[in-house]
Amino acid sequence: MQAHERIMAVAFFCFYAELNDFLPRQKRGVSICHEFTERASVKDMIESFGVPHPEVYSIEVNSNFVDFTYIVQDKDNINVYPISASAIKPSVSVQPQPDIKSFVLDIHLGKLANSLRLLGFDTLYRNDYEDKELARVSSSENRILLTRDKGLLMRSMVVYGYYVRQTDPNKQIVELIQRFNLFKHVAPFRRCIRCNGMLSQVNKESVISEIPESVKELNHEFHRCLSCSQIYWKGSHYDKLHSFINGILSKAESVEC
Repeated sequence: MQAHERIMAVAFFCFYAELNDFLPRQKRGVSICHEFTERASVKDMIESFGVPHPEVYSIEVNSNFVDFTYIVQDKDNINVYPISASAIKPSVSVQPQPDIKSFVLDIHLGKLANSLRLLGFDTLYRNDYEDKELARVSSSENRILLTRDKGLLMRSMVVYGYYVRQTDPNKQIVELIQRFNLFKHVAPFRRCIRCNGMLSQVNKESVISEIPESVKELNHEFHRCLSCSQIYWKGSHYDKLHSFINGILSKAESVEC
C-alpha cells in the first residue's frame, strides 16, 4: 500500500424519531452504513447527513454516550436521539432541554413571530436579519433560533435551535407550544406585536390626544408599548384575537394528549 492511500473505514448510524425528517426516505429508521477515510467528529458526520446539531439530544456509540467531540472509529455503531426520545436516559446529553422561553426567528417566520408575541413570548424578528447575525443573536442572547433553513441551524455558533416543520403559521404556533411545552408560560397581550416591547397600562387622560374619537367613547382601558409607544385598547379585534388564542391552545393541548 502506497503512503498516500487511505484506509476505508465504516460506521453505522441510526437516527430516531423526528431526526428522520432530515433524511431521504430510504435512510429513515434504518441502520445507515457510512464509509469514510478522513478523521472526523461525530458532530460533523451527523451534519453530513443533513441533521442539524441543535436537533440532537444525545449520541450513543457502542452502548456508551458521548459528546459532539467524539472521533468516529471504524465499526462504530452510533445511535442519534432527539429531545423527544424521553425514554432514553443518557449519561451525557449534548443538547439539554433549554430552560429558556425567548426566541429569534428568521425572515420566513414573520407570522409565527406575531403569534409568539401575542402569547407573551420574548420574540426577536426582523425582515433584514442575515444568517450570521441570527446565529450571533441566538448565541449571545441565549435565544432559541427558529428557522426553516437547515444550513442556518448548522452554524457552529448556534447552541439552541429548532427547525420548524409546519408551513402554515397557525399550525406552526401549535407545533412550537407543544415542542417547547409553553402552555404554562402563555401570557397574552403583554407584548407589543409590532416591536416585542412590554406593554404598560396607562391612564386614558395621558393618551386622549392620540386615539380616535370613536375609541374615546367606547374604551377606558389602555396600554402603551414601553419601546415604540404604540397604544393598545380592546377594540373590535380583541374578541377575534382572544378566540384565536383559545383555539391555538386548544389545538396544542389536543396534540399533547
